[in-house]
Amino acid sequence: MRSLPPSARSFAALLLGSVLALGALTGCGGGSEGTDTSCDLTGCTITFPRDGTPSVSVLGITAKMVSFENNQANIEVAGQTITVPVGGETQSEGWNVRVERATDTEIVVRVSH
Repeated sequence: MRSLPPSARSFAALLLGSVLALGALTGCGGGSEGTDTSCDLTGCTITFPRDGTPSVSVLGITAKMVSFENNQANIEVAGQTITVPVGGETQSEGWNVRVERATDTEIVVRVSH
């Protein structure tokens, strides 16, 4: 097996570094106690606790769980409050917001561009 020439190794290192840096930029910020976030290159999945009005900073915006009733989540995304049913998706300020599931203890939301 042949090794890569120096220029290919440099390109591969640059590409890997760029992907890692982009991953860090699209990473998740701080949030209210009880929130959990998981981000990748396409967006972030946020797990909100059912109690309180938790919020989290992701992808340069703030997402806040305002309320949940009748199988619908009222979520504030980038300053705009939207209503999204479980399993449904809505756009807000250029963001796609999907409520993936809701249990007795948590609500899982996916935010992506």
